Amino acid sequence: MITSRANAAVKHIKKLVNEREYRYAVGEFVCDGLRCLREAVTCESAITAVFARSDSIAEEFPTLPVTRVSPEILQHISPLKTAQEVIFTCKIAPPKPIDASARNIVLDGIQDPGNVGTIIRSAAAFGIDSVILTGACADIYNPKTVRATMGALFRQNAAALTYDELRALNLPLLGAALGGDSADIRTTDLSAASVAVGSEGAGLSDEVLAMCRSRIIIPMEPETESLNAAVAASILMWEMYQCQH
Repeated sequence: MITSRANAAVKHIKKLVNEREYRYAVGEFVCDGLRCLREAVTCESAITAVFARSDSIAEEFPTLPVTRVSPEILQHISPLKTAQEVIFTCKIAPPKPIDASARNIVLDGIQDPGNVGTIIRSAAAFGIDSVILTGACADIYNPKTVRATMGALFRQNAAALTYDELRALNLPLLGAALGGDSADIRTTDLSAASVAVGSEGAGLSDEVLAMCRSRIIIPMEPETESLNAAVAASILMWEMYQCQH
């Protein structure tokens, strides 16, 4: 059982939780919770270490590298104010190639990890091929992002690209943005579309708007200025989904 904060594994976990650069340097990220662990196992993700405060985790997952830690250490390494029963690490899997002819959602400058994670979760539910992050988006592997995906990160392709990399894909991109020529999503064919969504405050950047072939809007009551980014993206992805079902 690990009981010391000076333990190398404990220091490693803390750095993975707190430092984006370290996560990518070592190619690992942190997840928490039994539900997430079960999803990772089901999806055959590369789990590198598991830290638990009871023997029940090792009994349920006898093939995993489970290490017992004291409740104090589990709380110390947890990204939550109140630690769950298990924390584990996974290897960062390289994203799959992005299919420009498939249905993709592009997130532009969405900085809240909870919103990004929720969008990844919705993308998995609605059969979106890839979630593409560009601009100043939250890190896909931030513990808050991972938690908000509720395990969908293990099933959903997601990739962070620069504006130049996104432009090179030459996606048939529709931008969710107000404008005199913005089309109602109810009258727009989204069956094979890629749709870009910006942050609630700033909207789409000029760089992404320049890549868009047209603009679309979600109809709403006139006194409503905007929707939360995760809500807007989920509505758009539902429309993309129902166009093919």
